[in-house]
Amino acid sequence: MDDFIDRFGAERVWAATVASLAIIVVLGAVLFPQRVYVDIIWQYFWGPVVADAHSWNCVAWADGQQVACDQAPPDAGPTAEPGYTFVSYAGYIPTLVLLLIGVIFIVRRLGIERYRAGFFALFPFMLFGGALRVVEDANAASFEATGDMAIQLPWSGFIISPLIYFTVFFIALIAVVSSVWLERNDYVSGYEYPLIGIGTALLTAAVGYLAYTAATEPYAEFYPLIPVVILVGATLTTGITWVAIEQFAPELNRGTQYMGIVVIWAHAVDGVANVVGLDWATTLGLPANLVPKHPINRAIANTTADVLPADVVSVTGSAWPFLFVKIAAAVFIIWIFDDTVFEENPRYAVLLMITVVAVGLGPGTRDMLRATFGV
Repeated sequence: MDDFIDRFGAERVWAATVASLAIIVVLGAVLFPQRVYVDIIWQYFWGPVVADAHSWNCVAWADGQQVACDQAPPDAGPTAEPGYTFVSYAGYIPTLVLLLIGVIFIVRRLGIERYRAGFFALFPFMLFGGALRVVEDANAASFEATGDMAIQLPWSGFIISPLIYFTVFFIALIAVVSSVWLERNDYVSGYEYPLIGIGTALLTAAVGYLAYTAATEPYAEFYPLIPVVILVGATLTTGITWVAIEQFAPELNRGTQYMGIVVIWAHAVDGVANVVGLDWATTLGLPANLVPKHPINRAIANTTADVLPADVVSVTGSAWPFLFVKIAAAVFIIWIFDDTVFEENPRYAVLLMITVVAVGLGPGTRDMLRATFGV
């Protein structure tokens, strides 16, 4: 295998692999539409997106009509629900790995050297991803309230999880390439400055759209206590965790350094947003608590509710263990990424750190803004 890669080159092998997999999927869907497209691609990948876009709990295939399950005729074919399944995870995770490998090739081609600067410059894009997802939540709320969407399918599908990860990735990639070009042509002293500016502008536009929707539409509203509680809670959690690491295990921070704070804060936002949204949203003004959309936090909340007595859960809620799981995972990641990893392959290490932060901060920002604007 190594001889094969050396002969043709890693980039060509990667491109051929991606192209071959794409051709296999397309041919399978064309030649065997029922077995491949309907029973696999639609049921586990596109069907959940359609259901999520309409705020349906379930969507039925219905000979391609794609209607809500309660409106579907008998024998309407496969059904799909919003959110992830273990089958979809099995498809998305290898795709993400292939994408990361492609990113490594792109970064190498661009000749980027100040990796840590790029990490911090991409931070607004991670917040933007969550905010953009809430734009689609507002779109779904519009359909639920009025029967009409501001952004129609299939376009709205590209800002629904998990496709939104790919959408934000390509937007960020264009921003990175443009920023590097500006630096190479001496328009700016460092690519990180226009990059962070582009990300901040996109984030401001997304949040501004949500604020405008909350101010002008009856299906959205502004709940200011939500972001205050989540951001303060996440920041306090991060501070306590960081001080504890510095006090009792300072060697954990030698590799990530201050990037570790970002990692912990990103996953703390996700954890606190889940705790607040799932258990305490009504206390902070929302008409109803949020519903978990990921199988992991759903399983943790359900397990806590089953294990603890009902009177205890009524006081503590059932989502709080998710916060501890997120913090433990963040600390574990910081420990794994020691100084040796950054010395041997800084490019690969920083790219993985960006992915780790995005996976935590994207859903966390979405949950926070969903509750903040009541969509």
